[in-house]
Amino acid sequence: MATITPAQLSIELQVPQKRIRDHLRSVYGTLAEGSTRWLLSEEQAEGIRERFRDDRRARRGDWLLEPGDTVRRRSMHDAYGGQQQGGISTPRGQNDIFIFTDPESGARYGYDKFEGLREDGSYSYTGEGQYGPQEFVRGNRALRDCAKDGKTIRLFRTHGTSATYVGAFTTGTPTYEIETIPDASGNPRAGIIFNLLPTVARVELLPAYGGGLGPEALIDYSAAPRSWTPPEYDDVVVAAADTAPGDRLVSRIEFELQAAFGEWLRTQGLSPRRLPLRAGSALIEPDMFVPERNWIVEAKKSIARGHVRTAIGQVLDYAHVARKAGLDATPVILLPGLPEDDLRELMHTVGITLIWRIEDGFEVSKP
Repeated sequence: MATITPAQLSIELQVPQKRIRDHLRSVYGTLAEGSTRWLLSEEQAEGIRERFRDDRRARRGDWLLEPGDTVRRRSMHDAYGGQQQGGISTPRGQNDIFIFTDPESGARYGYDKFEGLREDGSYSYTGEGQYGPQEFVRGNRALRDCAKDGKTIRLFRTHGTSATYVGAFTTGTPTYEIETIPDASGNPRAGIIFNLLPTVARVELLPAYGGGLGPEALIDYSAAPRSWTPPEYDDVVVAAADTAPGDRLVSRIEFELQAAFGEWLRTQGLSPRRLPLRAGSALIEPDMFVPERNWIVEAKKSIARGHVRTAIGQVLDYAHVARKAGLDATPVILLPGLPEDDLRELMHTVGITLIWRIEDGFEVSKP
């Protein structure tokens, strides 16, 4: 059975994959119709080894894998060094830090509660250390300081002895947060949750935050409207219990605006709903969905340019995903007042409906 890939041979021989694939095409022609990558028999692989055995090798430290490549984890350490145990590996003399995640194994220790791909595209990763409070030593310290030290994070999703390269990451802001997680015996302790941002990666290979879909759902888009209730706004600042590092804090003003808008919609005979959206591995949700108008609504507490620009990007993304799921979505931005003329012009240009609060209700301006 053909199980050897150019990626595995690239790591083994320290030869760039492009050279291996070029040689395969010269010998066997193009890939068979319907195939997306070469899968080689041992005989074919031995032919590659013989061809490149005495060729010039890549310089030590050159990165040879592409996002989506699957190799044996041990071969990574044979080629680059680094610790073979644990989730964080720091090869000596390399500008890379390897981190490994196994969602199935991690779930047994409660790591899945804070680990996964978040709505904003960041990835939260639990530090190493199975017992006692996690501390900034060894791999945890290296990961915390990687941006300052000029190092690239290479994230792998593992299964058994295999490791699939997801891609290159860096740390976000904040770099980490401290959360209460269980140790290997189930006892609560302080855990380090790193906030990682992809630079060149296939994030759809990662599980969603809190568990969920992974590479088996690469092109899955779904939308399931749910009942909506007015948000509470007693507190000055409200944060969800499981917010991601860097996730927005929703102010009292924004929640009160949403609640008032929901009540106004009902006086118009409309029914505000929730709309969780699934796009591959990510679960995202706009502030409100109005099915009678197909409105996908994003609310902001201020008409300041920064808030409006953020809303534009968010609501266009929500509407795009909703359309992929089969909804005839109309992007809507809800504001407490009327923004500047050029921002209104921008929203209309990109097809966004603007709704703002007035004394006795809300005003709607369509593009």
